[in-house]
Amino acid sequence: MSSNVVPVPNEENIIIISQHDQNKLHKTKLSFIDIVSFLKEIIAKLDIKKVIHSVKVGIALVLVSLLYLLDPLFQKVGQNAMWAIITVIVVFEFFIGATLSKGINRAIGTVLGGGLGCLAATLADESGEIGGALVVGISVTIIGVGATYSRLIPSVKKKYDYGVLIFILTFSLVVVSGVRADKIMKLAEERLSNIVMGFAVCIFTSFIYPIWAGDELHFSTATKFDKLATSIQGCLEEYFVIANDEEKKATIDISGCKSVMHSKSSDESLANFAKWEPWHGKFGFFYPWEKYLNIGEVLRELAAMIISFKGCIQSVRQLSPTERDSIREPCEKIGLSLATILMELGDSIRDMKICRAKSLITQCMREELSLLVNLDNNNNSTDNENNNNNSTDNESTLGLASFIFQILEMVDKVELLATKVEELGEIAHFHNKKLDV
Repeated sequence: MSSNVVPVPNEENIIIISQHDQNKLHKTKLSFIDIVSFLKEIIAKLDIKKVIHSVKVGIALVLVSLLYLLDPLFQKVGQNAMWAIITVIVVFEFFIGATLSKGINRAIGTVLGGGLGCLAATLADESGEIGGALVVGISVTIIGVGATYSRLIPSVKKKYDYGVLIFILTFSLVVVSGVRADKIMKLAEERLSNIVMGFAVCIFTSFIYPIWAGDELHFSTATKFDKLATSIQGCLEEYFVIANDEEKKATIDISGCKSVMHSKSSDESLANFAKWEPWHGKFGFFYPWEKYLNIGEVLRELAAMIISFKGCIQSVRQLSPTERDSIREPCEKIGLSLATILMELGDSIRDMKICRAKSLITQCMREELSLLVNLDNNNNSTDNENNNNNSTDNESTLGLASFIFQILEMVDKVELLATKVEELGEIAHFHNKKLDV
C-alpha cells in the first residue's frame, strides 16, 4: 500500500498517515457536511409557527404535570390533577382565539352541566328508589334531546358546539354517577378547579410568541388580491400568445384562484376565533371581522370568473392571432388596470390605509371599455352587412363577444370589491393614503 509521509512536529516524532486513512478522513468530512446541509434543508422547509406551537404545547404539558410531580401540589389536588392535564391536551389550539373559545366553552359547559346535574341528582335522591330512577331517566332524556338539537342550529354550532358537548357530558356523568348531593358538590368543585388550572396554563403559554387568528385572516385576505391580480394578468398575456398550440394553452397558472375558491371554511373559522381574541396590535374589541367574510365571498366569485375566463380564452372559437391584435392594446390596458387596482386594494387591507380604488376604475378603464365594446359592435355590424353565413366567422364573433363579456363582468366585480374595501376602511378606521395615479 502506497503511503504519503506528512511531517507533524511532536517532540521529534513524525506521524505517517497512509493514503487510505486520508481518503477515509476526507469521506468522513464530506458525510458530515452532507448531514449538516440536509438538516438545513429540513429546517428551511419547516413552518416556524407550527414548530413554535408544538414547543408551547410541550411546555404547557410540563407545567401542568408539576401537579403530579411535586408532592406539595399533589397533596392539594390529588388524583383530580388528571383533569388539568386533559384540559391542556383538549383545549390548547394553534391560535389564541381558538384556545380561548374552547377553554371558555369548556368552563361554562362544566359549570352549567354540573349545576343542573346536582339539582337533578338532589331531586332524584329525595324521590326514593323508583322515583329517583324516573327522575334520572326523564332529566337525561330531556337535557340530551334539547342540547343535541341546539348543536344542530348553525349559529350555536359555529361558536358554542364544544361547550354544549361538555355540558351534555358533565350533566350525564353527574346525574348517572349515583353519588349523594353533598359529595357531588365537593367532587364538582375539585374538578372545576383543576380544569381552571389547566386552562390558565394554556392561556399563559399561548401568550408566549402568540399566534393570532385575526392576523392570519387579515394577511391571508390581503394576499388573495395579489393572487387574483397575477391570474388576470397571466390570462390576458396568454390570450395574445396562444394560437393553435395545445401545449401553450396549458401554461396559464390559476392555482391562486383555486386556493381562493377553497378558502371559505378556513376564513369562517379564523373569523370565529378572531372574535374571541383580546385587543392586540391594530385590532381592538368588536373589530368588523364579518366584513372580511363579505370581501372573501366576492373574491371567490371573482376567482370563479377568472377560471371561467381561462376556459373562454382557450376555446377554439376565439379570434385568430392576427385578429386579436386589433383588441390587444385596450385589453392589455384593462388587464394592467385591474391587476394594479387589485394590488392596491390588497395593500390597503394589509397596511390598513384608505384606498379610493373605485374612482380609479372609472378614470382608467372607461375609455378602454368603450373602445372594446365599439370594436365588438363594429365587428357585428360588418357581419350583418355582408350577410356572412360562414360558421367559422360566426363562432369567432361569438368568441369575441364572450371574451368582452367576461372582461366587463370582472370589471364590475372589482368595482364591488373596491366598495367593500372602502366600507371596511371606514368601519375599521383605516388611515389616509395618497395614491399615485
